[in-house]
Amino acid sequence: MRLGSALLIIWLVIGAIAGAQRHYYSGSISSCTKASTIVVTILAGPLNYVGVNPKVACHVPQPSGS
Repeated sequence: MRLGSALLIIWLVIGAIAGAQRHYYSGSISSCTKASTIVVTILAGPLNYVGVNPKVACHVPQPSGS
């Protein structure tokens, strides 16, 4: 169980480093697209270094004017 936890933490740390190298943490995280891209980059972990470049496009519905 400890080995699995350690591997998971290492996986996520590598993903966080990849996000930092891509400058995803600079500026504000005010859009759904930027926040989602950061999350999937972290979850992709080491796969970021073998060609995976996850990006998410999301559209938040705008409130109606009536």
